[in-house]
Amino acid sequence: MSSRIFYTKPSITGLEQGYAADAVANGWGARCYEYIVRFERDYAAWLGSEHAIATSSCTGALHMGLAALGIGVGDEVILADTNWIATVAPIRHLGATPVFVDVSPDSWCIDVADAERHITPRTRAIIATHIYGNLCDMDALLDLGRRTGVPIIEDAAEAIGTQWQGRRAGSMGLFGTFSFHGTKTLTTGEGGMFVTSDPVLFRTVQTLSNHGRVAGDTRQFWPEVLGFKYKMSNVQAAIGCGQLERIDELVARKRAILAGYRQRLSGLKGVRLNPEPVGTVNGAWMPTAVCDAALGITREQLLAAFEAADIDARVFFHPLSSLPMFEDQPSNVNAWHIPTRAINLPSYHDMEEADIDRVANTLIQVVRGTEEGL
Repeated sequence: MSSRIFYTKPSITGLEQGYAADAVANGWGARCYEYIVRFERDYAAWLGSEHAIATSSCTGALHMGLAALGIGVGDEVILADTNWIATVAPIRHLGATPVFVDVSPDSWCIDVADAERHITPRTRAIIATHIYGNLCDMDALLDLGRRTGVPIIEDAAEAIGTQWQGRRAGSMGLFGTFSFHGTKTLTTGEGGMFVTSDPVLFRTVQTLSNHGRVAGDTRQFWPEVLGFKYKMSNVQAAIGCGQLERIDELVARKRAILAGYRQRLSGLKGVRLNPEPVGTVNGAWMPTAVCDAALGITREQLLAAFEAADIDARVFFHPLSSLPMFEDQPSNVNAWHIPTRAINLPSYHDMEEADIDRVANTLIQVVRGTEEGL
């Protein structure tokens, strides 16, 4: 009997274990920030940004970045309705108003034209979330930012390894944020990163990240402003250092799994996978299958078929505006309709070819069975 296929598992080797053990044994006192500093420095260099601050979560990184911009009550922040709650929560925590816009039917990322239509005098930022490794249209977004003066922020939580015209996702906006949750391509268990090449913004977030204490201030326990406590631990950063040394391998494996699905499903009409436009690299964090509406296949059918095959699968994100704490916005047609006929596919590092076969064949059987019933 075949074993259950999980949708995600981390890839941890002796390298990460060795660094973590060293941090546990020796990373105290004068060495308590050693791995954190190293992880921040090396991540910024890999990404192509000037500055990086390791955080306890991507949510915390986004919260501090928005706070550093002075966003608060009366302000509006535009973001795609297709998102996880973590992207909108900091906006509400700061007292600002989230403005949900639709997504592109091809990339499932923010519809730039719809975002522009929703800009008002109160708009303080646009968050570009790179969903499942797919890229937002950064050329159009950055142009929109230049024309309107509205900062573009990159939520690159799911886009480690993704590139736009040779630039890494997360390095192009005013600031970017990353997640190192246990499901991500690079993991520290929990954790995140704030990145920017703006020196003033960096210093502001650096102060906010340490309870409001200014870096270099020799006075002990002296905060200049009311800050946050979103610091990553030294042990987590040690794991991150090992993961970062393996980043090319980790991203390459994710991409190979997506390519494997693409090859196996290439003859299946009416099913689309994560796109990779010319000039881009999809980091392939979460391979996703979206069925055309004409097939009549529902999310519930897909989940039932995968469960029967003993395969874990994740649902496509529900539109944020459909959640209990917000008002319904079904006018965001793509954000509301795509999740009803889509599913995330397993993609952990050590998946075997037989596992990919089994997942692909399960999807093929659902589609073919639907075609036969038409």
